[in-house]
Amino acid sequence: MTRSTDPNRAYPPGPMTAPPIPPVTGGRGFTVAAVESVPIFRDGLSALIQRSHGMTWVGHAANHHTALQLCEQLRPEMILLDSGLDPNCHLTRLLASAEHPPIVVVLIREATRTSRYLTAAIGAGARAAVPRSAEPRRVIEAMRRAHLETRYVDPALAALAARPKRQPAADGRPATGPRAQMPLSRREYQVLQLIAEGMENSAIAKVLYLSVETVRTHVKSILRKLSARDRTHAVTTAFRSGILITHADDSATCAQLSEATPPAK
Repeated sequence: MTRSTDPNRAYPPGPMTAPPIPPVTGGRGFTVAAVESVPIFRDGLSALIQRSHGMTWVGHAANHHTALQLCEQLRPEMILLDSGLDPNCHLTRLLASAEHPPIVVVLIREATRTSRYLTAAIGAGARAAVPRSAEPRRVIEAMRRAHLETRYVDPALAALAARPKRQPAADGRPATGPRAQMPLSRREYQVLQLIAEGMENSAIAKVLYLSVETVRTHVKSILRKLSARDRTHAVTTAFRSGILITHADDSATCAQLSEATPPAK
């Protein structure tokens, strides 16, 4: 997580640089952060925000735990959230229900481009949705509309609202989508994330600035809520139920980039 207030520096405009994004037409400026695990996408968002009038880039997070920490420490007014990192909308719900909730703009991947996911994301508190592959100007428009209005869905996604909630997948099976509601509190979720990373209570306490006894209390609550025998069982149960997720699959994106890039001579 980028904790420094000095954002990633963008290259100065040059002959090959896209024209500046038009300034916002109303309202005040706002701060922006991203929850994105892929460096090239993250750097692209950073550069885009830094050259957009009225927006200030404050940092990024690559997973759920650091996303919650970032919001607690830097309090960005808007979060750009990769849907691949939140397929069950648990992080969206936790962010939207925070004491100082940011405006959540979901960047929709192809894998989650379904009516069921879009409905769940909006229901969890997302203010706007736009394809992750959209042109920069459309992403900026979605952000500004979300900042000024109650809700905004990119026109490319609007048709999903008219589709049946259960859509068959390509192989004929029912499409997957967001699963059960998040049973854990915001802090319990952070503790569980760190348990899954192999941390002991003392290390978790240092990371979250809590006492070891408080961490123990959270662990007991996690075990009770997940009906788990021990920490390992709790992590296994969380992955199986979709409370925790593995890293988003970017293999398709990498393949597209490989095909678009000519081989070196």
